[in-house]
Amino acid sequence: MKFRYTLLLILCCGLLINCTGETNTDFVISGDQVGKLSKESLARDVELIFEKDSVVQDTVKLKIGSGASKIKIFERGAGALLLTLTPNNDSIATIQNVLINDERFKTDKGISKLSTFKDIRENYPIKKIITSLNNVVVLLKNSDIYFTIDKKELPESLRYNANNNIEEVQIPDAAKVKYMMVGWD
Repeated sequence: MKFRYTLLLILCCGLLINCTGETNTDFVISGDQVGKLSKESLARDVELIFEKDSVVQDTVKLKIGSGASKIKIFERGAGALLLTLTPNNDSIATIQNVLINDERFKTDKGISKLSTFKDIRENYPIKKIITSLNNVVVLLKNSDIYFTIDKKELPESLRYNANNNIEEVQIPDAAKVKYMMVGWD
């Protein structure tokens, strides 16, 4: 009989803990936020922001041009690469670019680095498509999120000309995202 009461008590406690309404925002991309990181976060505070994870900074900086180094955030324990951050060169550096490395990061509409071009197109209005030598960059309206799609995902007639302006209708629905990034000014 005591066993039943103990079991019932444990189940009730479990339900109360799960019903607190708190959701994990560690992998949510929204407005000016990528997980624990915000647009206003200072580069010097990254180790405090990700205190439960491993923060690795480049030890070598280029002496020519940009002095910004990359900061990589690894999940403690599993060792998975979560994010790659690029700070700007301001006197009080903030994060300029965030490369989303982990597929658990998702927008409020469920878009992640595992999404296809169709998923992006159906959930967000596209502002502009920029063509480079090996990739196509898809910029979204009213959003700091952008996606890179490898030209290998495109029809063969579009792959080999860097001067081609590729339009939205020319990108196959099944084209996979190569990189998912957030760029803050």
